[in-house]
Amino acid sequence: MNRLDGKVALITGGNSGIGLATARLFVQQGAKVAITGRRQVALDEAMALIGENAISILADASSISANKEAIKQTVEAFGKIDILFLNAGIAKFLPISHISEEHFDEHFNTNVKGPFFTIKEALPYMNDGGTIISNTSVAGGKGYVGTSVYAATKAALRSLSRVLANELAAKNIRTMSIAPGPVTTAIFSKMKLSNEEFDVMEQQFLDQVPLGRFGSCDEIAETVLFMASDAASYINGIELNVDGGMSQV
Repeated sequence: MNRLDGKVALITGGNSGIGLATARLFVQQGAKVAITGRRQVALDEAMALIGENAISILADASSISANKEAIKQTVEAFGKIDILFLNAGIAKFLPISHISEEHFDEHFNTNVKGPFFTIKEALPYMNDGGTIISNTSVAGGKGYVGTSVYAATKAALRSLSRVLANELAAKNIRTMSIAPGPVTTAIFSKMKLSNEEFDVMEQQFLDQVPLGRFGSCDEIAETVLFMASDAASYINGIELNVDGGMSQV
């Protein structure tokens, strides 16, 4: 039996990377899936890969109204929400001396405010026994140079997940976080680093990962599937590091 038969999932940022890999896996495991993204072209390309039992919704993860509309369209299409995967996020690394208010607000709007109000708006449509999973980062528990704003947003999201494990207990809704280490995704290409800067950053990451490699989007998706499934029915409130051991050494 498929692990998500009869389930409905909403995945923010499902048009690429971890979100897309998770959407494909969820559909393969019997779920109906709605994905959001900021670019229609990317959404169309993602839908061609996901196939049936899925819809795409054009929505900016930082916009409360757009996320509210995404929830509305998901419920109209599939009748309910069982799994909410708050995957969309941005990462731009700068030392604190170079951080502007615009940089700060962009990160918190996308990585914290958007997910926060998406949860709030989705709750009336979530069944008892539902699952909320946030995509945080190993950076949220470390002190990597240049990640002050990004790390703060991920730590905030992790704390929200912990609080909601108590607040949503009456509905038996489990809330968890998944904290990837370095993963091969398009997010690195969006940092506007030179080839030399990227090579240095990549080697620095690799030097800290006992497994000696980047993770794959599929590996993270498999972990999200486990957390969303009944196999994890007694797991709640945690942040699970999927980082090749990076955070443990």
